[in-house]
Amino acid sequence: MATSDPVYLRVVEDIRRQIIDGALPPGAPIPSRAQLTRKYQVGETAARHALRVLASEGLIIGRVGSGHYVRERPDLTSLHRWRFLDHPTPLVADLQAQGSRVTWDWHSEPVEAGPEIARRLRLNESAPLTRTRYLYRTDGKPLQLATSYELREFAPLHTDEDRRSLISRMFAYGIKITEVVESVHTRVPRPVESDALALAAGVHVLHVERTHWAGDRPVETSDIVIPGDRFRVTYSMPV
Repeated sequence: MATSDPVYLRVVEDIRRQIIDGALPPGAPIPSRAQLTRKYQVGETAARHALRVLASEGLIIGRVGSGHYVRERPDLTSLHRWRFLDHPTPLVADLQAQGSRVTWDWHSEPVEAGPEIARRLRLNESAPLTRTRYLYRTDGKPLQLATSYELREFAPLHTDEDRRSLISRMFAYGIKITEVVESVHTRVPRPVESDALALAAGVHVLHVERTHWAGDRPVETSDIVIPGDRFRVTYSMPV
């Protein structure tokens, strides 16, 4: 490390290495600020900043009145993106097949497309759509956020009685879905997403942008937000 680097980075680098190497296993206590100042010969401000950086990276968590501890590393659950496309809720079907109990809340409302969704659906910005927001939970814990945008001519506001898959609903209008395109990236969660998904500090999310196509026409697009520390996205490619 360059001598011009801030002194707190020396503390961060050493503790980070111990966590990654397993010298500090999940649940192990992290030295207090006073202990850090003595061990690394740094000031109180540097010790405080080092703890803040490690927490922001998701490596440690703070417990009020108890100190900081190495964060548990949960086993990643696979989300299979293609196994149940013809199910009303593919995510639910996938996790139920893995033995999990999944529940969800949802709400539909009429909206205009706006610039970004209009671009994705090749519409005018004022085009009428149905927006449906979902919050999925597994065993009572928040699992995934999803926001779907559908052409209102094919998707009046959903009701509990109409829980068919999008592919089935489009087929009822004589429209055959020919392709589903997904683009995946990681990003920092927005505050409302952190709250809804109960994310620890420093945890990024997987953002899946999914669009259903009927030939050369996009008929639905969704934004799916998944906690990056709990799940791995798994794709199977037909050959």
